[in-house]
Amino acid sequence: MTAAIVLSVAGSDPSGGAGIQADLKAFSAMGAYGGAVLTALTAQSTRGVTGVLPVPAEFVTAQLDAVLDDLDVRAVKVGMLGGADVVAAVAEAFVRHEVPQVVVDPVMVATSGDRLVDEATVDAIRELLVPLATVLTPNLPEAATLLRRPSIEEDEMQDAGNALRQMGSSAVLVKGGHLAGPSSTDVLVDADGVLELTAARVDTRNTHGTGCTLSSAIAAGLALGMPMREAVQRSKDYLTDALRAADGLGVGSGSGPVHHFVGWWAA
Repeated sequence: MTAAIVLSVAGSDPSGGAGIQADLKAFSAMGAYGGAVLTALTAQSTRGVTGVLPVPAEFVTAQLDAVLDDLDVRAVKVGMLGGADVVAAVAEAFVRHEVPQVVVDPVMVATSGDRLVDEATVDAIRELLVPLATVLTPNLPEAATLLRRPSIEEDEMQDAGNALRQMGSSAVLVKGGHLAGPSSTDVLVDADGVLELTAARVDTRNTHGTGCTLSSAIAAGLALGMPMREAVQRSKDYLTDALRAADGLGVGSGSGPVHHFVGWWAA
């Protein structure tokens, strides 16, 4: 029996809570083997990002070719890309290597609401990467950015998911974490219709890397052969548990990470 291999294509978080570090932890926790292609180095902690050093597009391609020529990658999770040239390089490599399943977490807007990428990069994600996605996992500001809307409200999540599917993604999970209230609802729109996934909202400041963690867990589930809805539901449950255990970690003085290995050891 061979391992289910998942590849993260994302930026590095030296504090370990987000980016490829979160992706690799989530892959492992969900029972898959993780590889990683770096698109950017960041200087960051639980208190914020102080610097970004992009990886040139040609070297991103070199990493992708090295891994995809050798490993039997069953799913790829895409996170922070940074520039339109990198988006184009990643999309071209996925097509050339016939990557079977692609989970796209369109990292474009910070929790503060600040735009992390320029308009050319947004256009490249919209035109080149979204049509390759097995599932797209935007939060509300990211969904609004992709759809060129000022905002998306709770009662517009299903409509946004349908609109994003029409851009080419096989399925779309619109995440409701930015909403207020006692519960957190994500809306999955796929070929079978609409599925709402609701969990009690966890009262914690330690939410660093939640988007990375959820999308990576979904990618691991798909690599393991799970149907889309099962992979998404399992990942939602996993993230909720990881958030509940996050305060016990005590990592950093800002917005700390979730407990990726909540099922393996107690904080």
